[in-house]
Amino acid sequence: MTSRQVRSVVRAAAEEGFSSVGVRLKPPASARHLETPDDDFLPSTPHERFTADTCARSWQMESNGRMADDPPHRHAAPSPEESHRAAKRAKILETCRWKDVDQLRALSVSDAGLISDELRRQAWPVLLGCADGSWPTAGEDEKAASWQSLPRHRDEDQVRLDVDRSFIYYPNDQSVAELDRRKGELSSLITEVLRRQPYLCYFQGYHDICQVLLLVLDPPQRAQAVARLSALRIRDYMLPTLAPALSQLRLIPALIHAVNPRLWRHLAQTQPFFALSGTLTMYAHDIQEYGDIARLFDALLAREAVFSVYMFARIVLRRADELFDTPDDEPEMLHSILSKLPKPLDLESLISTTVELFDAHPPESLPAWSSISSNSVLKTARLPNAAARQSLADGEIFFQRQVQELQWAERREKLLAALWKYRKPVSTVGLAVLVGVFSYYMRRSPSTAAWFSAIWRGSKKGI
Repeated sequence: MTSRQVRSVVRAAAEEGFSSVGVRLKPPASARHLETPDDDFLPSTPHERFTADTCARSWQMESNGRMADDPPHRHAAPSPEESHRAAKRAKILETCRWKDVDQLRALSVSDAGLISDELRRQAWPVLLGCADGSWPTAGEDEKAASWQSLPRHRDEDQVRLDVDRSFIYYPNDQSVAELDRRKGELSSLITEVLRRQPYLCYFQGYHDICQVLLLVLDPPQRAQAVARLSALRIRDYMLPTLAPALSQLRLIPALIHAVNPRLWRHLAQTQPFFALSGTLTMYAHDIQEYGDIARLFDALLAREAVFSVYMFARIVLRRADELFDTPDDEPEMLHSILSKLPKPLDLESLISTTVELFDAHPPESLPAWSSISSNSVLKTARLPNAAARQSLADGEIFFQRQVQELQWAERREKLLAALWKYRKPVSTVGLAVLVGVFSYYMRRSPSTAAWFSAIWRGSKKGI
């Protein structure tokens, strides 16, 4: 085809408003009555020369329809995997648009999770129940929006120390100056959340969780997402003591007993505190690859608050053969093994088998579940979408109730210590008075009766 013929073809295509590949470049002539007509359409601009070259090459086709000088894969059809990911991406965007939380939860737990940070920025706020306009912004009343003017939180010194140790493993493609900027953002994020919710108590490892949300979410999304996560999903870890967090760990031996009694007996002398770091930080302190922790957060944010505990139980169960190689009379060695996550972790398999464990042995089937406070996040967020429907005010109410329960527990311990001190035989009248006082106390504090009941059942069952 000659150059003159090429120009003729390009000019005809351009007059109809199409490029050589069928894409409309401008409206047809009938719709361009207000435009200046083209007198001479010659391939003089880079775009026109590219179009002319493409048009000329379109005549040099092989019998299979591929350009003669194209690599074999250029026009290959997408693979089934690529097609599946494209369809899933479209489905995620659609569910985020309509805030279909049930469908979004299923997509988050399914293979590959939410696929990319671009989609997580759409999905995570929906899973956490974030609402537009419910968080103070710079455009609102300056006093309400400025967290810097709020009273200093009691834990800010510890925040600063921990932030200085952040971003150790990821991101690993940024300069020292960029990482320093990230640390400044992380410090501001944590401080804002704590100053706006001063009742919360900071714990070491909280910064590991916050840095994941900081890296994924856009700046306007971060504070509200972290605040809701803190008050409604990890509240048990932000109480004045870690006692409620340790109570959660008691579910792990109960799950092991339900699935593998032999392994439970093997670990009977090993306390479940080996799981504290993983569950406390949503595994962000232990997983070193950014892509892995972002993927895991897809599942943890989508599932119930207790899901992270089930996940550690599943990890222990998967390591049964390895654990049996260590004698059961060496609990320190077993603790050391269990406190470190295995590598590789195989996240997709871990998530799917944890779902199976949860379905086979729901929390209500475990004896240790009754000892969990009704105000614990494990129960206030027991239903998948419960936390997303709750408000920050709800979280504060649950928090204050838990604090009251902790105070009751402290008084109870003092009372039991006094009873033990005067455990020697006393007169019948004195004993009757003591029993009456203790019975009255138990009626005023239902959690006391539940506590003694749990101790009695545990002593009988050995769990």
